[in-house]
Amino acid sequence: MRLLLDTHLLLWAAASSKRLPREARELLEDGSNDAYYSAASIWEIAIKSSLGRKEFRVDLAALLSTLPAMGLVELPVTAAHAAGVTRLLPIHRDPFDRLLIAQSIAEPLTLLTNDAIFERYRVGVRVV
Repeated sequence: MRLLLDTHLLLWAAASSKRLPREARELLEDGSNDAYYSAASIWEIAIKSSLGRKEFRVDLAALLSTLPAMGLVELPVTAAHAAGVTRLLPIHRDPFDRLLIAQSIAEPLTLLTNDAIFERYRVGVRVV
């Protein structure tokens, strides 16, 4: 399976947090799965960290060096990904989440998340 981690799962996985659901941990540890993180997630972390949001306070340099060591592959944001947002239903307004959905559709990848609102998009989402 080809997985795209949402931003919270990415942070929890990188921190080996107990908040990372067991199912997500098992999927990431399964060598037959390919796991990706989006450049949009790094952008979201950078912005929200600079705004003082405590759950996003991380050392970005350390995070960026940790992710490849975890076997995660960076997924750049392309113009096609950005344009794909226009085809999404207006289920919620978070631009980062909408971009992750558009990326998962375009690639295709299964978006791995713990946010049940993503299921309403009815495409390539797995809520854990």
